[in-house]
Amino acid sequence: MAPHAGLADKVERGSVEGDTAVMRGRGAKSQPELSDVPVRLLAEDGLEPRAMVASLAAHTVPAAERTDSENATHQRLIHTVQGPVAVSVHLGADGVDVVGQGISATDEPVLGAIRVWLDLDADLVRVHSILARDPLLRPLVLARPALRVIGTTDSFQTAVTTVLGQQVSLAAGRTFAGRLVAAYGAPGPSGLRQFPDSQTLAAADVAQMRAAIGLTESRARTVKAVAGAFSERGHPRGGQTLPLTRDELLGLPGVGPWTADYIEVRTGNQDAFTPGDLVLRRALGGITSRAAANRAEAWRPFRAYALAHLWTATAYVSGVG
Repeated sequence: MAPHAGLADKVERGSVEGDTAVMRGRGAKSQPELSDVPVRLLAEDGLEPRAMVASLAAHTVPAAERTDSENATHQRLIHTVQGPVAVSVHLGADGVDVVGQGISATDEPVLGAIRVWLDLDADLVRVHSILARDPLLRPLVLARPALRVIGTTDSFQTAVTTVLGQQVSLAAGRTFAGRLVAAYGAPGPSGLRQFPDSQTLAAADVAQMRAAIGLTESRARTVKAVAGAFSERGHPRGGQTLPLTRDELLGLPGVGPWTADYIEVRTGNQDAFTPGDLVLRRALGGITSRAAANRAEAWRPFRAYALAHLWTATAYVSGVG
């Protein structure tokens, strides 16, 4: 596969009319609505919109994000040095159409974050060369050859929502996250609320957090500990990279292997893997965590992509069709 082109070479303007009609307005008293002028982000080797939107819908944080599965669109805030920007992405077979507050084809901070989040620059030919050797994964790869690993636009939000989702259903995790946003988030543009930053949650009272979200005391303390660790590292608002190592995550109270592994999957480690994940183990025939880890050795260095295929076929979109 040829080397990937730069960001500017991969962006096509969906329309040039009205390019400057909607200003960003990040410091304005009233935030403008989303522009109707899209920017196209091409994905080399295409996308799997149905599967990826299903995954986004399963993890949508109420009030902070919106997912329209029927129309394959997702809205969220992306934080920049100028402030939060509301974006809506429409996933298609060949890429993503992005609309937002005055976003143009040269808005590299926002568009670059979207490319990383949706894994648009993955070398899927290399991924397939490894995964398709496995008789279990081969039909999944053939059915969804353009499936990517959905990352994050804010690693702190991902870390906290992962903690909130420990040992509960996806629906319960979304409920907890929505309550957290309602209690500690701030209003953002386009009617979305901002996920609270690490400093806010690090300073939160544990008893008040329990009451507002409905958490156990131990889970509330874990959220506070994670927030404190991110805050101490000076984690930038909306930073997509993980400021802590896996061992440092495991050193925080209430953070176990599954939590640390899942956070690594969502923050860009292509070989991250969650051997203790129940859905994964069921997909592999109900095997143990150790057996799952051993089976996954053949999938290195792309174990996260194997997870994406197995989770998609098992939990997000049934079957391989």
